[in-house]
Amino acid sequence: MGRRATPEVNAGSMADIAFLLLIFFLVTTTIEKDKGIARQLPPKQEKEETPPPIKEKNIFIVAINRSNDMLVENELMQVEDLRQAAIEFLDNGGDGTCTYCKGRKNPASSDNPEKAVITVKNDRESTYSMYIQVQNELVGAYNFLRDRESQRLYGWKFTEVNKAIDEGSYKGNIEKAKDRLKEIQELFPMKLSEADTKQQ
Repeated sequence: MGRRATPEVNAGSMADIAFLLLIFFLVTTTIEKDKGIARQLPPKQEKEETPPPIKEKNIFIVAINRSNDMLVENELMQVEDLRQAAIEFLDNGGDGTCTYCKGRKNPASSDNPEKAVITVKNDRESTYSMYIQVQNELVGAYNFLRDRESQRLYGWKFTEVNKAIDEGSYKGNIEKAKDRLKEIQELFPMKLSEADTKQQ
């Protein structure tokens, strides 16, 4: 009796199948984009220029130490209270030139939103989550004031229209809306600094 040949699986097309599966998963997989803190860096300057001096009353200092304790204007403060404190600083209108400011007009606080600068100083050992919370509260203060002014002037919220334009779901004249968004941003320009600001 002759020997029987043992049946073998033809593995010649296995490489083709693996390659097709690889292509399939590469094409169908969606990769989430990381969302970070939206910041626009200033353009590179040709020569070193000394920044203009800023009056001390126009600087709102937020300092975070290694224990994640936060000092705002040299007073201990909780993160939950930071947004309101920043709103009061930005909306103060201390020099009387800001016609849309609804603050206390305290001459010892910021002159107007165009001159107001918020500076954040972090200890190297403070946590990243604390840094993000502080940034969120400060951006929230700007957004609150921008929403208030856009509702007063145009009847819609700055944050909602800005988000709708970014997502492509805005119904209406996009160019006109972008111009109005820019006008609102100029009323409350976001001046967040993480560098030491020179005081006068």
